Amino acid sequence: MCHGYGSEHRGRRRGFIDPAALMGFWWSGGGTGGGPGGGRRGHRGGRIFEQGDLKYVILQLLEEKPRHGYDIIKELEERFAGTYSPSPGTVYPTLAMLEDMGYARAQTEESGRKIYEITAEGKAYLEENRGTVTDIFDRIADLGTSIFSNEMMELTQAFKKLGWVTYSNAPKLSRDADKLKSVREILDRAAREIEAALA
Repeated sequence: MCHGYGSEHRGRRRGFIDPAALMGFWWSGGGTGGGPGGGRRGHRGGRIFEQGDLKYVILQLLEEKPRHGYDIIKELEERFAGTYSPSPGTVYPTLAMLEDMGYARAQTEESGRKIYEITAEGKAYLEENRGTVTDIFDRIADLGTSIFSNEMMELTQAFKKLGWVTYSNAPKLSRDADKLKSVREILDRAAREIEAALA
């Protein structure tokens, strides 16, 4: 998704790619209510929301106040403290779907931008699914808490050190196939050991 790509480029400085930016790319998803824009329960497969969750999230945000599509993207980015941002390619199709369902309506402003608000039918639908909505936003809060715990920040520092050591030597590695293969094998082995430790 383009947000992840942009994050990666923002993380670049003097030949170094910030591991936090790479993790931001991982958080990216796709699909309406799924993927980087969309879904993940329990964060399976790098997903924030499950399929279909995004429509509940957007409706909840619209219940708080009318918003532009861009405002929805920025609001979610802020709630995830910059670790996740849905793509326009997932938010706008979901808004169009909510319009078709009668749960949201859009008004075109003088600037030509559309501002969306929830309808009475949308509020009723949201209330019917209040348990699901609460679960989704609880997961958003839990994710933010866990990512920024002292323990996870220590792990982030370890990733940064790994990224620095690896990417600061990118020119050297790119010219030495044997060293590049050796580093790749070390990283693959570390990934397998971490996966086994967490199993």
